[in-house]
Amino acid sequence: MDFVTEKNMDHDLEVRIGSLVLRNPVLTASGTFGYAREFEQFVNLHRLGGVVVKGISLEPRPGNPPPRIVETSCGMLNAIGLENVGVERFIAEKMPYLNNLDVPVFVNILGDSVDEYQRLAARLAGIPGVSALEVNISCPNVKKGGAAFGSDPDMAAAVTRAVKQESDVPVIVKLSPNVTDVTVIARAVEAAGADGLSLINTLIGMAVDLRTRRPKLANVIGGLSGPAIKPVALRMVYQVARAVSVPVIGIGGIASAEDALEFILAGATAVQVGTANFVNPRASEEIVEGMAAYVHAQHLGSIRELIGALQISEGGS
Repeated sequence: MDFVTEKNMDHDLEVRIGSLVLRNPVLTASGTFGYAREFEQFVNLHRLGGVVVKGISLEPRPGNPPPRIVETSCGMLNAIGLENVGVERFIAEKMPYLNNLDVPVFVNILGDSVDEYQRLAARLAGIPGVSALEVNISCPNVKKGGAAFGSDPDMAAAVTRAVKQESDVPVIVKLSPNVTDVTVIARAVEAAGADGLSLINTLIGMAVDLRTRRPKLANVIGGLSGPAIKPVALRMVYQVARAVSVPVIGIGGIASAEDALEFILAGATAVQVGTANFVNPRASEEIVEGMAAYVHAQHLGSIRELIGALQISEGGS
């Protein structure tokens, strides 16, 4: 499916993720942009490369008790607990609006077992407006003692194969940074059929209230995001882009066009804007405009000339 329009060909920001052609490389990150409608008064949604909706499970989830968001130095911790409306309400209540958007919609899916992921993919197959699936493998496998699917290459590959078996759209697997070597997981899911990889998900962190001597999150630990994690995310995107042949979508602390372009140079084909949406609701659109201005100023024929174009001196790794 081609979402490129004449208006957006001025500076040729077009990129491709699997069979999906995006008018530009800027997507919104799951969990930070709701179901897109929440941001329509702030952002020209049709100007974006695509939207990634809040994670969806088979059944509705209430999430964790509050407090579940804490501001940290250069970022934030969240322990939302994957609260969502469930796939049936998502299809009935959210997809009619999303289907009318002139941008590709990536549906983020999550589960507690391989079977749940597979059933979700099957349920979303053929739904008008679903352009791609983003598979959150940072979820715990309840049948394997709670270890995250994304921490084990065999489990990650099993989820990928199950989703690919049922999906009729490109499958993007979202990698966890909370592993020893992210390239091992990346290669495993690529071999299992992933059409692309997005990374990174949040780092695990916590915050303490010295006054009460209690954790600031009710869940004690949560996911760290924002500018604080950008160097880690850049490093992992750089490593993974060199380890696989499928497109990589960079995530982590992207708040400006400069941030986004750094990820492109490190090897990302596209990027996702997350925590910045809470600070500046127009961040994603402004990043598109900034990238277009850079391509024009540098007299580039296409943004694709920058993908993986980071110059490494001899002896660099």
